[in-house]
Amino acid sequence: MSKVERIRHPEKVNRPDSPVPRKPEWIRVRAPGSEEYRKTRALMRELNLVTVCEEAACPNIGECWSQRHATMMIMGAVCTRACAFCNVATGRPGRLDADEPAHVAEAVGKLGLRHVVITSVDRDDLPDGGAAHFAAVIRGIRDASPGTTIEILTPDFLRKEGALEVVVEARPDVFNHNLETVPRLYPSVRPGARYYHSLRLLDRVKQLDPSLFTKSGLMAGLGESKQEVTQVMDDLRCAEVDFLTIGQYLQPTVKHHPIDRFVTPDEFAEFRTLALSKGFLLVSSSPLTRSSYHADRDFEMLRRAREDSLAMAARG
Repeated sequence: MSKVERIRHPEKVNRPDSPVPRKPEWIRVRAPGSEEYRKTRALMRELNLVTVCEEAACPNIGECWSQRHATMMIMGAVCTRACAFCNVATGRPGRLDADEPAHVAEAVGKLGLRHVVITSVDRDDLPDGGAAHFAAVIRGIRDASPGTTIEILTPDFLRKEGALEVVVEARPDVFNHNLETVPRLYPSVRPGARYYHSLRLLDRVKQLDPSLFTKSGLMAGLGESKQEVTQVMDDLRCAEVDFLTIGQYLQPTVKHHPIDRFVTPDEFAEFRTLALSKGFLLVSSSPLTRSSYHADRDFEMLRRAREDSLAMAARG
C-alpha cells in the first residue's frame, strides 16, 4: 500500500487486502485526454474547486468532462465518514471556504451548464452538517445562472436537527440522497450511516416540499441479493422517491470493500424494468450508471415523466 493511500484512507490501513478483479469488457472506458477535458480540469483548478469525479475516481470522467459536465464536491476533499466503498479521503476536514458558493456559481456560468449536480463530503464536525453552506451554494447558482436547474446529492445529516429543512428551503430542483446498498450490508459497507434514517430523510423531503424531485441510488455487486434490491425499491417507493439509479460497484483499492461480482448488463436491464413497474418516474440502471451521469438529460426526462403522469391522472 502506497504512502499516498495511507494518508488518504488511514482507517483502512489494517484491513486485509482484497485483490481488485479485472473489469469485464462491458465496463471498460477510454482514458480521458480531450481538449475539453483539459479545459474543464483547468477551470476547476483555477477556482480551487473539488470534484467528486476526481475524488471518487469515477469511470465516466473522460466522457463527462469532455462535455464540460463536472460534479462539484463542496465543503472540502476530506470526509468525516469512512465508508468501505468510497475513495474520498477520510480525516479531519478544514474550515469551510466562505468564497466557495461564489466560485461554484462562477464555474457553472463558465461551463454553460443547463443542469448542475452539487455534492459534498460528510461534515459531522459542523453543527448543521453543512446545511447552511449547501443552501448558500444553491442561492449563489440561482443568482448567477437563474436558468440553470440544480440537483444536490447530500449527506444524511445524521443527528443534525433542522439541517434538512434549511436545505429544502433553498429549493433545489432535485434532492438526491443515496441509500448506496441494502440494509444487511450497512455495517460492513456504510458503517457510519443508518439505512432507515436515510430512508426517512428522503420521505421527509417530500413532506416538506412535494414539488421537489427526489432521487436515490444503489450500487450493485457488493453481495446483495435480488430480493434485497427489490425490497429497497419498495422502501423507496413508500417514501415517494421519483428517480432511482443503479450502477456497478467498482473497488478503488485493495483496502476497500471487495467486489462480490460484476452484474451483467442484462441484469441491470431487468432491475430497470422491475423498478419502473413499481412506479418510479425514471430509472437509470447500467454498469456505468452513477448519480450524476447524464444528469442533465435525465432531468429533462424526469420532468416530462411527471408531466405525463399528471396528465394521465387528470384524464382519470
